[in-house]
Amino acid sequence: MTLSFRSRRLSRKGARRTALQLTAVLAVATLSLAACGSDSEGSSSDGTSPSAGAEGGDYGDVSVQLSWIKNSEFAGEFIADSKGYYSDAGFSSVNLLAGPVAQEEIVATGKAEFGLSNAVSTAAAVANSGFPLKIVGATYQKNPFSILSLADKGNIATPADLCGKKIGVQDPNLSLFNAFLKANDIDPGCLTIVPNSFDISPLEDKQIDGLVAYLTNESLLVKGDGFDTVDLPFADNGLPFVAETVITTDDMIKNNPDEVKAFLKAEIQGWTDACNGDTGYEEGAKLAVDDYGKDIDPPLELDKEIEQSKQQCELLVQSDETKANGLFTMSPEMIDANIASIKEAGIDITADDLFDSSLVDEVYADNPDLKG
Repeated sequence: MTLSFRSRRLSRKGARRTALQLTAVLAVATLSLAACGSDSEGSSSDGTSPSAGAEGGDYGDVSVQLSWIKNSEFAGEFIADSKGYYSDAGFSSVNLLAGPVAQEEIVATGKAEFGLSNAVSTAAAVANSGFPLKIVGATYQKNPFSILSLADKGNIATPADLCGKKIGVQDPNLSLFNAFLKANDIDPGCLTIVPNSFDISPLEDKQIDGLVAYLTNESLLVKGDGFDTVDLPFADNGLPFVAETVITTDDMIKNNPDEVKAFLKAEIQGWTDACNGDTGYEEGAKLAVDDYGKDIDPPLELDKEIEQSKQQCELLVQSDETKANGLFTMSPEMIDANIASIKEAGIDITADDLFDSSLVDEVYADNPDLKG
């Protein structure tokens, strides 16, 4: 069993998790490597559509296990639901399940047909726990993890700058951080790891020099608090694995390939709209704030959610790969780079055991108009 590779990331306004809560969450994990969001988990629209659409088969209800709370990170899913793309694809209702949870276990045990995770987390679940899962598409073409620092304190712009510094690392992300050090030939003994309680306050208070962070969350929060920040992205420094990846079971791929393709088509449509410039950024953010994440406490802030939508689209969702082949696609070269990253994390797995890009390729072959 694995816990998603994301950590709880809190603004100063966010409530801190207690040690007991953290222990309870970590107890379900064999490897933790996840992404980020605000502290409180919120409920939202259940995504119910009135009837199955005419384009695909009648696939009935579908559940999607999200990797985090319902903020702008899932703008594409919110738009696909609100605009009826899932319904058009043949799903009678869609239940978007808030995280954080062990996505791989949820999907592997049939509690959800699809989940959103990341390459490292799913690789660990397949290699270490024997879960029969595959990644069939990648929302984020590269992961958003970074070492966040203040320009007037840590100023960590290169991996070599880590030496001599105090770095805040969350327990669930320790394996990832060690993989980052290994990928960059950094001796762990040259720096000090400071256990972090999933809060940006120690960084802002200059108690630490750097923090394992998320480009589209902590970086925005700290910058929004008036600090001049520096980011050292993992994806640009030896660990270019994909994230917000669509996972499903081997059984679904084998016995219900049309359903998987229908889901991927709706996802592509939703994220195409979500990344349609300022209009798309605002549309996805408003759905997060006013509808799907309206019960989150503390409340989501529209300006931050818009900026998050913009950042993730421009930095993570769109790439040279997607410009050439379409959103969610995974080239052989990208898959090879991911496998290399995963091996840096100490996980032994082959590309064929983790990735299946055939179905998303078929979606584009059947719907060439989806490109661009």
